[in-house]
Amino acid sequence: MENNTAISSDEQRYQVRKLEITDKNKGFMELLQQLTVCDSITDEEFQKRFEELQSYGDDHVICVIEDVHLSKIVATGSVFVEKKFIRNCGKVGHIEDVVVDSSVRGMKLGKKVAGFLVDHARLTGCYKVILDCSDDNKAFYERCGFKQKEIQMVKYFI
Repeated sequence: MENNTAISSDEQRYQVRKLEITDKNKGFMELLQQLTVCDSITDEEFQKRFEELQSYGDDHVICVIEDVHLSKIVATGSVFVEKKFIRNCGKVGHIEDVVVDSSVRGMKLGKKVAGFLVDHARLTGCYKVILDCSDDNKAFYERCGFKQKEIQMVKYFI
């Protein structure tokens, strides 16, 4: 019984939801800096990009996990939906920018983010969801139900 209380307590403490405009002030940008190059942006730049992404509706969703005790964003990831001609005008979900704050890694929050994004892709009619990851993260995504396929190629412009 005590273990269920702990799970319930964690579920109340770590709220899984879509990104909100106020999340910039809850450490969202600092969290992204743990993932990759992410310069500081002004509140106006954040609001403009937030509103642009909101205009895409279900075609681009950013998931966050907030530690409600600390009012801090501790995990995030995004999924966008690509509309195709193949597979009877099918749709593919692309997962990007998954990161969990270093202070809470190992608590299965990354798995919750991945699950939220996969569920969103499935519910919006995607026939598959794909993502790119480093070799270091391969085992994590396999535990989330992904399997390796193909090879990633990239060409940077900056």
